Amino acid sequence: MLTTEDLRFFLCLAAAGSLAQTARSLDVTPPAVTQRLHALERRLGVRLVNRSARGIALTDEGRLLAMRAGQICNELGDLADELAGRRGVVAGHLRVVAPLGFGQRFIAGLVADFRSASQDVTASLTLSDGPPRLASDDWDVMVHIGELRDSALVAHPLAPNRRILCASPVYLARRGAPAKPEDLRNHDCIALRENDEDVTLWRFRHAHGAAMGVRIAPILSSNAGATALEWALAGHGIVARSEWDVAAHLRTRALVPLLAEWNLPDANVVALVKSRQELSARTAGFLASLRAAFAAPPWREASV
Repeated sequence: MLTTEDLRFFLCLAAAGSLAQTARSLDVTPPAVTQRLHALERRLGVRLVNRSARGIALTDEGRLLAMRAGQICNELGDLADELAGRRGVVAGHLRVVAPLGFGQRFIAGLVADFRSASQDVTASLTLSDGPPRLASDDWDVMVHIGELRDSALVAHPLAPNRRILCASPVYLARRGAPAKPEDLRNHDCIALRENDEDVTLWRFRHAHGAAMGVRIAPILSSNAGATALEWALAGHGIVARSEWDVAAHLRTRALVPLLAEWNLPDANVVALVKSRQELSARTAGFLASLRAAFAAPPWREASV
């Protein structure tokens, strides 16, 4: 018979990818992990992992067990949270996903503060510059910036966030400023690869309504927003970045906004959840914390 401890052990092993890392995660010895895995395989009568010099790989049966174990543990956690919620207790494990740079600057502290205020809650924060895994079951709240393509998710608006075309005074002194969007084809542009977007097509809308797209040929590109910003600050080219990331640099004139009469599409900040049904007390509580924190967007503390 499988126990919840068996399921959690195997989920840890599957996530770790090696017996040694599993041992470190569980604070036990590698032989203890091996013995426990062998015992689990004997009870089930199937091989769950294949071992090699490179580590471990799940068998078909191992992948099935990991998938179902994750579902069962999540359901047990949700049940415990629902029962706790009926007693007015905020409890359970809160799983938050956010973009790397934005999450480090604005979300990490909120997660820690929420856990401090709710002593029966534990929390994990996953930060990534890659496209979010919108269909995954391993998160409760996802902070998302920009266009949302998965309409099955429920979006809670948090804050406005413009995208701003800008460059450093060093670059502008060397190359001049574009007068119209099509001039960008003759400028050094820096592209940010994120959210599976077409990073070489920059779309603009004029203040009077006209729209146009410009296909750029970036001289530099990165999947890390911090890197793209550093390149722009160093004078390597023109970048399109979120207001939250460049507002302080615009105030100090380390970056200069360009094409004032043309706007890039907004990339507003939202919190995503997966259901319109009643949320767990911890998820609802954290959403409330997010709304309060961004009621006055921190990047607009001073005018840009």
